[in-house]
Amino acid sequence: MESAITVTPAALPGILLHLAVVRPVFLWGQPGIGKSSLVRQFAAALGLECVTLIGTQLAPEDLIGVPELRGGRSRFAPPESIARDEPYCLFLDELNSASPEVQKAFYSLILDRRVGDYELPAGSIVIGAGNRTTDNALARPMASALVNRLIHVHLRASAEDWLAWARGAGVHEWVVDYLEQRPDHLWAKPPKGEEPFSTPRSWHMLSDALHSFGADLADSVLQVLTSGTLSPTHASAFCAYIKVVRHRYGLEAIVRGDASWPRSPTDRDLLYFFAEAFRARLMRDLPAGREHASPSVRRFAVRAKTLLVELAEISLECAQLVIAADDDGVPVLPAWFLVEVTRDLPRLVAARA
Repeated sequence: MESAITVTPAALPGILLHLAVVRPVFLWGQPGIGKSSLVRQFAAALGLECVTLIGTQLAPEDLIGVPELRGGRSRFAPPESIARDEPYCLFLDELNSASPEVQKAFYSLILDRRVGDYELPAGSIVIGAGNRTTDNALARPMASALVNRLIHVHLRASAEDWLAWARGAGVHEWVVDYLEQRPDHLWAKPPKGEEPFSTPRSWHMLSDALHSFGADLADSVLQVLTSGTLSPTHASAFCAYIKVVRHRYGLEAIVRGDASWPRSPTDRDLLYFFAEAFRARLMRDLPAGREHASPSVRRFAVRAKTLLVELAEISLECAQLVIAADDDGVPVLPAWFLVEVTRDLPRLVAARA
């Protein structure tokens, strides 16, 4: 299930505060964006213990219990993990990854807040979560009866929210600084094959590894760490960024003219990083209309064209990357600037075509 209507992690607690206290809620979202952590934090904020049941690890009897004899009659005794005297938050993680039999066992627990003769204490809340089938994660179709028993909320990754949390959570400064410059690298679509991909969780894992090794880790070790946690393109860009950090050499120095584009074949990853950073800088600083460009912005546009020429002399591919359209063929740089590039740098535009 996907939806165009999504919420950020920062907005989720306020929504759950009104929804989860009256109806069971199901959170949809990409792998690694923090669904489980958000639910536990929400429960803690309400002063409720969070009891987590993972759908892929359950059998139906883990929910409905096993029969016992009382007074010559059998009854199902719910498991101790569910049958509690005080109100709590029941978190059904990976609910849509559970087998159909387990999903059916959840019906009465979700709708009636009851298992056999046991009823959840007043004040308890029920929240489920799961990935979408489009995320290449283990997910089974949910029966319409189960879908209709839940209020569905779709969560999206937010670099702004994650960075605000990361700054106060001890996340490694290299990771924080990099994602402040490239927030679009916080999350990547899961690949079809079995390889790492970037998520808030994987960036946090990389941060832990960087803290463990310290600032003196070798470039070869850094490549191992990034390739084992991030999407390949993000891993390469992050390694290039660390070269920048270690050599005190950045895009601003190139723009000012205090440094030049790296020319060594061994710094090709660094050149790609600078090209992408330059593209992001143009997207950020150039206005949509030339009439709104201040004198300083116009001077920057002239400087940008000069830099494009210098970049094309080193790598035509990197220069093309700067002015390329997005995946849907829509230009990302302002039309007036692209017109000037077409007029002043016909070789670059012709090569791109």
